[in-house]
Amino acid sequence: MLRVGDLQRSIDFYTRILGMQLLRESDNTEYKYRLAFVGYGPESETAVLELTYNYGVEKYEMGTAYGHIALETDNAAATCERIRAAGGNVVREAGPVKGGTTVIAFVEDPDGYKIELIERNSTRDASRP
Repeated sequence: MLRVGDLQRSIDFYTRILGMQLLRESDNTEYKYRLAFVGYGPESETAVLELTYNYGVEKYEMGTAYGHIALETDNAAATCERIRAAGGNVVREAGPVKGGTTVIAFVEDPDGYKIELIERNSTRDASRP
């Protein structure tokens, strides 16, 4: 689950820029939050992200426990170009991971959450599962 400052902006990023689907939304007016679930397929078959908007909260501190979300892609460089062309923010271009050969890149969502793109066909090294 990610807490977001603007739910529609985040839904737009994860669907339009990363190509996920909006699977469902719910609103809890009593406890003042709204949820959106996004993913690449049905919740019963794939992992999904829960985006949580707490009414009136526009920004969160990242803290030190959060690292990043990781997504596999066929071609990290091409994915970066597609994300950039759609208005997304690439913060690390595609290239080998430090000390290894796995090709990775990083993008950032509108709230500053980092998303690692891991190239599927790159040679995996011992430091990465």
